[in-house]
Amino acid sequence: MLLNKIMGRIKKYIEINGKKFWTLFDTGSRNTYVTEEVAINLLTFDLPKVNPVSLGGSVHNISKGCILICKIEGYDVTDDARVMKKIGKDDDGKEIEILLGALTMQQWGIIPVPEKEDIDMSRYPKEFVEF
Repeated sequence: MLLNKIMGRIKKYIEINGKKFWTLFDTGSRNTYVTEEVAINLLTFDLPKVNPVSLGGSVHNISKGCILICKIEGYDVTDDARVMKKIGKDDDGKEIEILLGALTMQQWGIIPVPEKEDIDMSRYPKEFVEF
């Protein structure tokens, strides 16, 4: 058995208003980010102040947020996201349009399976229990 198997990053299309957007599922990022091109399809709002965010080796000044309403493997997912001009490219040189962060994955029961370069939606909540 090969213990040092190289695990890939999880990338797949998710759907917003019938359009597909290339998404990186990134547990190393706390928050979720979308490009301006994606945000055109979503409800956006101005943030009360500019938020500097260090991402991909650069500092980005984020001044807009949005409500992300999407389908991931057929499941409805909503969350807030920060809007950026560009997120960057994946390992294959393809532009990342959405960076789905750990908080969104945790809230919606999205389990990364890096050895398969896929996600597991078996823990998607059927209801939210609040205390």
